[in-house]
Amino acid sequence: MGSHAVRELQKKGFRCLVLDNLAYGHSQFVKGAELVEGNTGNSGLLDRIFCQNEIEAVMHFAAYAYVGESVIDPAKYYQNNVASTLTLLQAMINAKVNRLIFSSTSATYGNPQEIPITEDHPQSPINPYGATKLMVERILRDFDQAYGLKSVVFRYFNAAGADPEGEIGEWHEPETHLIPLVLDVAAGSRDCVEIYGTDYPTPDGTCIRDYIHVTDIAQAHLQGLEQLSAGQRSDVFNLGNGGGFSVREVIQTAEKVTGRKIKAVETARRPGDPPCLVASAQKAQKVLGWKPQFPDLESILRTAWRWHQLRPAIARG
Repeated sequence: MGSHAVRELQKKGFRCLVLDNLAYGHSQFVKGAELVEGNTGNSGLLDRIFCQNEIEAVMHFAAYAYVGESVIDPAKYYQNNVASTLTLLQAMINAKVNRLIFSSTSATYGNPQEIPITEDHPQSPINPYGATKLMVERILRDFDQAYGLKSVVFRYFNAAGADPEGEIGEWHEPETHLIPLVLDVAAGSRDCVEIYGTDYPTPDGTCIRDYIHVTDIAQAHLQGLEQLSAGQRSDVFNLGNGGGFSVREVIQTAEKVTGRKIKAVETARRPGDPPCLVASAQKAQKVLGWKPQFPDLESILRTAWRWHQLRPAIARG
């Protein structure tokens, strides 16, 4: 997600410095920005970066984000997502940099009590990944009061799609997200996609999720930065389309976009999967003036499919 934000920042004339340990990132995606290889838990490196550069604000995308892995290895997630973020925040305070845009997640809500989910919905995460993000949100509230560090927190729902120009997109190892898995089947690099549960209380029995295009998320980050630059208070926003699509709808739309049959295998539910997760993004629209450019599933899938077709050549360099 960070690479998409960098592209949008550069279009607005911002100079960007990227800090990435490249554990999951790709140096090919850093175009026209300075890349420093390292991580947010290295206090000495952070102090040098802040000392040697006139940094106005920080955007934080450096969390580990595999829900299943967070259950198996929570220590990895608490160390990186919480402890390393604390190190970054302390470096910001030392350098008197007091504006942060933070990528949070809908996983902080846990099982929804009502749909659509608003920002004041109770936060009861059901996995360590969501818990670590919620911890950072609480830390940011305390740091605002104590140190004047202002933040805009964005709770993503399902980030999807790719750069409309086809230069950057989803490239995870291992891949766990539904849309790239479905497109892998269309591309012939995967035999089938699994549908986890077909007996949910939804119109077609499969889970419903709210998909939001990565470019729309990046645009929201710019608008959040503008809010902080204008001296506005810290705030939190959901980022979603306000409407959901089922697993079967994603597969059917992918078949339409790609013109290829996509084999799906029905299997048992996964533990902890709520039937429906849909955001209310009215607050972001009202306060930030944010409006998604790619609100429909077909346009999201078209950008993702273009990237999927171009990615092998980009990977080869």
